[in-house]
Amino acid sequence: MSRELLAALCLVLVIEGLVLFAAPRSWQATMREAVKLNPRTLRVFGAVAIGIGLVALQLMH
Repeated sequence: MSRELLAALCLVLVIEGLVLFAAPRSWQATMREAVKLNPRTLRVFGAVAIGIGLVALQLMH
């Protein structure tokens, strides 16, 4: 695994941890709403997030 990928994964953990630490009740409410969504809808949201992330990453390089 490359150092850059490992660093990126570590940053994801830091950001996720910050959200849980700063706003645990909001995170819980969001998750309660997310479980109501159709799995297909969640996949679309995931695909869009991946696309945005890849485009942003490409623009940075």
